[in-house]
Amino acid sequence: MSEYYAKSVDSLSFEITKEEQLIGKLLYKNWFTFNAEIEIEGRFYQVEPKGFWGTTIELKDHERVILKFRMNWNGEIVVQTYFDGIKEGFLFKQRGVFKESFVLADQQGTELFVMKPLLKWSALTCEYQIITSEKFETISHKEIILINSLHCANYYMSMIMAV
Repeated sequence: MSEYYAKSVDSLSFEITKEEQLIGKLLYKNWFTFNAEIEIEGRFYQVEPKGFWGTTIELKDHERVILKFRMNWNGEIVVQTYFDGIKEGFLFKQRGVFKESFVLADQQGTELFVMKPLLKWSALTCEYQIITSEKFETISHKEIILINSLHCANYYMSMIMAV
């Protein structure tokens, strides 16, 4: 079990840390857009909406799609990864009586982490505390999945706000 924090540096960027060590960054290009960049150890990945309505979001390593996600009809986000030629599925959804946190679950329904938003009203920003399971810590490319999940949380919040 590990604990991570995602903090908003400014209105367009987040930094994810574990024990005050930088894990990676999520950098948005503009307000009100899903285009973003993920940076992990000096490596950059592009996040881009696809399709006519832009409802599917792809994460690319150069031109190769390594992850994609979309919101399904009941408000959950279906995440598919394509790391090392292996396709895996995850489900990102809200949890709790008052929908106060997010969880990421694998295909068997095992919760891999809980992400709790911490609204900072004075600065109009949102931070997240992320508690991972031991199983999550063994996943390859966990940093990409973690930072992409931050993007999913922000995506979710923007979709709910638009309704």
